Amino acid sequence: MKVSVIHSAFDDTPHVVAFVDAPEGTEEMEALEYAYRWTNNVMGSWSIKKEVFEGGESNGDFNPNVTVMAPLHVDDSGKEWGLRSTSVGDQMLVGTKKYEVASFGFKEVA
Repeated sequence: MKVSVIHSAFDDTPHVVAFVDAPEGTEEMEALEYAYRWTNNVMGSWSIKKEVFEGGESNGDFNPNVTVMAPLHVDDSGKEWGLRSTSVGDQMLVGTKKYEVASFGFKEVA
């Protein structure tokens, strides 16, 4: 099941930041939880697609089931910065159903 992750909570214009392929057989709510977890910076960076960072530090948020769809920021020194975590107010799309990330769980929106 594919989940589109849309960052809209802190942005002027909503934009797709990732497509997440939840494991086969995952129910819809489980797929939303999976997409939420793997688009959060918990133990590294979900959007910097490296299993190990330069210097040898492991990226605990690397997941090959996440396709990053938004450009990363590169500062003047050439350092690449990952995307922010998915937050309350962001949206997720599963098929034709749109959900908003709520304080607890997800709320279907029209």
